[in-house]
Amino acid sequence: MIRTTGLAATLVLLTIAVTPTLAQTPVTDPPPTANSPEPAAADDASQPAPAAPVEEDDPDLDVNPAQPDFTLAALPTTLRMPQGKLAMRITHRFARPLGQGSFGNLASDLFGLDAGGLIGLELRYGIRRGSQVGIHRTSDRTIQFFGQQEIKAQSDSFPLGIALMLTADGTNNFRDSYSPGIGVVLSHEIGRVGALYVEPIWVNNTNALPGELTDDNDTVIIGVGARVRVRPTVYLVAEAAPRVSGYDPGATHVSFGVEKRAGGHAFQLNFSNGFGTTMAQIARGGTARDDWYIGFNISRKFW
Repeated sequence: MIRTTGLAATLVLLTIAVTPTLAQTPVTDPPPTANSPEPAAADDASQPAPAAPVEEDDPDLDVNPAQPDFTLAALPTTLRMPQGKLAMRITHRFARPLGQGSFGNLASDLFGLDAGGLIGLELRYGIRRGSQVGIHRTSDRTIQFFGQQEIKAQSDSFPLGIALMLTADGTNNFRDSYSPGIGVVLSHEIGRVGALYVEPIWVNNTNALPGELTDDNDTVIIGVGARVRVRPTVYLVAEAAPRVSGYDPGATHVSFGVEKRAGGHAFQLNFSNGFGTTMAQIARGGTARDDWYIGFNISRKFW
């Protein structure tokens, strides 16, 4: 019993002596292995996140003071559509000539605004930089498909803007009497003041009679026009489309007006000697030299 007790006391003393030594021994990490992950840098958390890439600015999204819209009154301009964007236009030409009847009678008809008219709806889309397509439908059920491709932009070393235009009219909702056309639109911007236009255009099947009954079944026109800025957002607009070859009934298409730009909208009050807003309608001319009709255009850019 005495020996057992002495052995136990000896073990207790050894335990007390060893325990502080173990408590003071530092614990070290095992050496790194080939598969061990690298420790993160101490300052990684303080590094700023990488900035998002900056999208390239598209100059076609900016307002062009010299060419604020894609048309004059009916003839096209060389204004480019931004890629992937939409624009729309509403045209209206009232049917009563301003010279018909007395002034009192005309005033009672609100200067022709009670007489109905020819309405057009247009949608335009930029398929890529310098390229645009669209559709224009008038209330006489004529549909025009059109496309425009920029060939050359005006620059300090080149004085003209050049665009190729393709059109195709079809009556009865594009089921009858097709009139394809092709032309070149030439423009010259005068600083921020305005722009001048010359537009040679050929349009086929402009004669309503069957081709076998007529000698002239197409028309060549030389469109001319101008837009001049008279106030920061107010313009004067004028255009004409004389026929130089082929079928040329009626009078040469002429239109002029005043235009107000407001943000993405443009409001135009115009006077024309006809109702044409598609290429085939313009090629067929106005109704008469002394017939003038009041009308308007409203356009909207969706960007």
